[in-house]
Amino acid sequence: SVQDKNALHLYSVNGKYLGSETLKEEVSDMCVTGEYIVTGSLQGFLSIRDLYSLSLSISPLAMRLPIHCISVTKEYSHILVGLEDGKLIIVGVGKPAEV
Repeated sequence: SVQDKNALHLYSVNGKYLGSETLKEEVSDMCVTGEYIVTGSLQGFLSIRDLYSLSLSISPLAMRLPIHCISVTKEYSHILVGLEDGKLIIVGVGKPAEV
């Protein structure tokens, strides 16, 4: 975060710069899972991005409170989101029939 500008930068394992994406929110936690990056922001948005293109996979989900931590279950079936007020939100991943 430099001068109210936030960005997500992507580098290869060898340190080669692959790209970046400017973010509107201030990221408070991030989790890399399989082919996705899950981010939570202080503005209360949960975002899921493609690991290789950094583009949003779905529209950000509004949690209405700052997100303090994110975790993804071992089976990649749920995202656990810890909010500022101590609540734990569980978000199902996949198609509605699968959740």
